[in-house]
Amino acid sequence: MSYKAPIGLSNKHLHLSQADLEALFGKGYELHPTKDLKQPGQFACEEKVDIVGPKNTLKGIRVLGPVRPETQIELAMTDARTIGIAAPIRESGKLEGTPGVKLVGPAGEVELDHGVIVALRHIHLSPAQAEEAGVKDKDIVSIKVEGDRGLIFDNVLVRSGNGHECEIHLDTDEGNAAGLGNNSFGELLK
Repeated sequence: MSYKAPIGLSNKHLHLSQADLEALFGKGYELHPTKDLKQPGQFACEEKVDIVGPKNTLKGIRVLGPVRPETQIELAMTDARTIGIAAPIRESGKLEGTPGVKLVGPAGEVELDHGVIVALRHIHLSPAQAEEAGVKDKDIVSIKVEGDRGLIFDNVLVRSGNGHECEIHLDTDEGNAAGLGNNSFGELLK
């Protein structure tokens, strides 16, 4: 039995800690949600910042909420190369040994010594969805996509637990390589 899941293409974005949010936007500042994301409790915000690397600046990059314990910047490889850094492919939250950048907001700047990653491609599944698909949290699977540029993405991390909803997360480089849009689906291969 095949298990199909919708694909969510992830553009460059960042998650801020409360301290960095306040440094960039002002003391006591709170995020202003504009759109709920598919993952429960996650949302896109009005707030945008500039990301400054050694070579270039990415202007107006969207903040996603809610705030996190540690600031994390998620770029596609193309974005990282554009600003002159070698961001490693990592699971979200695994920030040790990653490069840093400068963030510029309307009320200040933050110089980070780490926090930039290329997100490891992954599939979110609730416990019931994971059971239906025959996988469990932390499994590594492949995802097959159809179309003129159809291909198989290997090394896809399963992220399953309460607070997860069925969705494959690929970045814009990966989506462009396969000619995908946000209404695309992938088939889970074990």
